Amino acid sequence: MEFGACARVFNVNQPASYLSPISSSCQLSKSPHNPSNASFHISVSLPHRDLTCKAAVKDNNSLNVGALEKWPDTVSIIQAKEMSAEFSNELELSSLTALCPLDGRYWAKVKDLAPYMSEYGLIRFRVLVEVKWLLKLSQIPEVTEVPSFSEEAQSYLQGLIDGFREADALEVKKIEKVTNHDVKAVEYFLKQRCQSHPEIAKVLEFFHFACTSEDINNLAHALMLKEAMATVIYPVMDGLIKAIQNMAESQAHIPMLSRTHGQPASPTTLGKEMAVFAERLSRERVVASQIEMLGKFAGAVGNYNAHLVVYPDVNWPQIAEEFVTSLGLCFNPYVTQIEPHDYMARLFHSVIRFNNILIDFDRDTWGYISLGYFKQITKAGEIGSSTMPHKVNPIDFENSEGNLGLANGGLSHLSTKLPISRWQRDLTDSTVIRNIGVGLGHSLLAYKSAIQGITKLQVNEASLAKDLDQSWEVLAEPIQTVMRRYGVPEPYEKLKELTRGRAVTKDSITKFIESLEIPIEAKTNLLKLTPHSYLGAAVHLARNVNRTVEWVNGAKV
Repeated sequence: MEFGACARVFNVNQPASYLSPISSSCQLSKSPHNPSNASFHISVSLPHRDLTCKAAVKDNNSLNVGALEKWPDTVSIIQAKEMSAEFSNELELSSLTALCPLDGRYWAKVKDLAPYMSEYGLIRFRVLVEVKWLLKLSQIPEVTEVPSFSEEAQSYLQGLIDGFREADALEVKKIEKVTNHDVKAVEYFLKQRCQSHPEIAKVLEFFHFACTSEDINNLAHALMLKEAMATVIYPVMDGLIKAIQNMAESQAHIPMLSRTHGQPASPTTLGKEMAVFAERLSRERVVASQIEMLGKFAGAVGNYNAHLVVYPDVNWPQIAEEFVTSLGLCFNPYVTQIEPHDYMARLFHSVIRFNNILIDFDRDTWGYISLGYFKQITKAGEIGSSTMPHKVNPIDFENSEGNLGLANGGLSHLSTKLPISRWQRDLTDSTVIRNIGVGLGHSLLAYKSAIQGITKLQVNEASLAKDLDQSWEVLAEPIQTVMRRYGVPEPYEKLKELTRGRAVTKDSITKFIESLEIPIEAKTNLLKLTPHSYLGAAVHLARNVNRTVEWVNGAKV
């Protein structure tokens, strides 16, 4: 049986429940002129409208017409291509229709990145590079065709950068529909904007002079990344580190049972464990900020070929270095058509390491909540579980961990893909590099989720104290160490015999200490120890974390 154009959409053998909540009806009509042919008429009710599809039955031999007449009012549709396409045409991009949740559900939390990492941001920085290059050409004495611009002309050109808005970017996209080339569209846009200016109109053809598209793109991407990190990512990283530092200081004195391999270990303080994360995150944040953003401006394959044919007396490598550094970037003199993106790989790997440390923090904090060491402050109206009313779930730390995984996956691919390009250039980096904002967006979302989770935490000192009171075996370590000092034979083995796999109480520890043949002063000191007081330098370390973090940040300077 063959159907007409629409009929390939339907599979009449599937159960109607596959369509829910879409309902459909089937009607069969026979042609009075040719009874062997039948018309298969299907009406489908979608939530917003009704669509109809008709298909001609061309081969009656493979279709039981009588059976069709007996079908119920519903049929299943596996792929309603034409219908879904018509339906989807009604949808416009919004928080509900965005394919990426960063542009939908989480937009409010990540929109600060949009001026830098969006298509608009890319076009805006391309405009900046093109305009700045024209201004640079006007400052090269040998390029006599582009004389120095008047202050008014310079102001006009700068206004194209400073006044660039979303409507301007849309105009560029309209031009791109004709050119099918995004960078060329920027060039044409600038020519259109400047053709009415009598001074600039004389040098319109020096927009994009001797440039390959990647001369413009690599600088635009470097500027996008630099501004996004400095303006959005680093400040939120710093806010996160500060929040954990504050936890370290405020909780510096609160004793906590350590767990190594998930088992009770020498006590610490809650604050000291937070201090560890503050210092680790701070150190990696500094590493990221020290990575230089590189740029190239050497033409089609990195040799200034066209430049030197037109103006052989100009020191183009020097001009290129001056231009790139004037944008606040570092110059890379050895390139092909593209800047190799090695600096991006270094930066993304640093962000991945920062994110991994934060995953460690998220999981530890999640665990402390599970142990009851932290309570979570509830908010009126919020629901933790759709079926268990008592639940207060650590969703902020879970959201943070999940988004860090997504971020690391994307950034890892960028780090391994971008530095690889066939011969002098292939285009595989072009589509990949557009996703930098996705990796940074999930990172930003994760940082904000962790900060939000921290604000809800409340220390449950009673739970912390209870675990310590039940873990007198952790004093085995200081006791056997003191025994070693004073020559007591087999100290480790004796404590192992006393504590391993056995219930240890305050009384059993006290009796053991009193039986030791060690100096009275040493014995007295051991008898004063409790799981609450055996903290080493934990309190001091936690209270001095700010000084350590400041030193780490100072090392950057």
